[in-house]
Amino acid sequence: MAVIGARAHTLEEIDEVGRLGYPYAEISLNDPDEAGGQLTELFRLQDAHGIFFTAHYPNEGNPFDIKGLRKGFVPKIMRLIDISSRLDIHKATIHFWMDRRWAPADLVEQKIDMLKGMVAHALDRNIVLCIENLSERYDSFSPAFDAIGDLRMTLDIGHGQLLSRENTSIGFMENVFERIAHVHVHDNYGGTGVKDDLHLALGKGIIDYPGILTLLSDKGYDATITMEVKPPDMLETSRLLRQYLYKP
Repeated sequence: MAVIGARAHTLEEIDEVGRLGYPYAEISLNDPDEAGGQLTELFRLQDAHGIFFTAHYPNEGNPFDIKGLRKGFVPKIMRLIDISSRLDIHKATIHFWMDRRWAPADLVEQKIDMLKGMVAHALDRNIVLCIENLSERYDSFSPAFDAIGDLRMTLDIGHGQLLSRENTSIGFMENVFERIAHVHVHDNYGGTGVKDDLHLALGKGIIDYPGILTLLSDKGYDATITMEVKPPDMLETSRLLRQYLYKP
């Protein structure tokens, strides 16, 4: 059975997720120095609410800047993985854009090489690293999956509605389902850019969540699902999730 948790960007939101009774919070770990300074409070929140954490790492910045990624982004992720291990985190989401429609093949090849190192570093610390779909379709991730056996993915169903006539979640589930280790849910009206990534409560946009979640359930998905919605929208989103996932 899937485990439903919620996204928390701040210490205050982690506390709210815990008070709402969800079993885990997906916490934003963006800066190693800041996160390291919050460890005492993060441990306290874990203990106070009896919850566990998954991690959400920062955006990569310029996805075409290979030199900048090697010198800045990758070392930052390595440090955040170490901090995640101290927090007993076993699953982390990373943004590492490689949409084959716009990313040159040599860029993708170099990013896969960097990803290999990050995945290995995480695995050494008992952490599953999950690459999140942004604009990508399943075939954009296939080269990375072929090259990195331990790489998994975070299926973001909300992102799947952007820049596509059909929600790309269907293609991921039909072609690389075995790589999906984590899921994000939130709603929107479709669109072509960041401004359209609205993170609405389920049922407030146009995404076919009944159909998509039924397929996810039929395929036997039984891992974590994070509600990426505002705390006031979590109760209704959680209710609809259970309705669509656990049909009698």
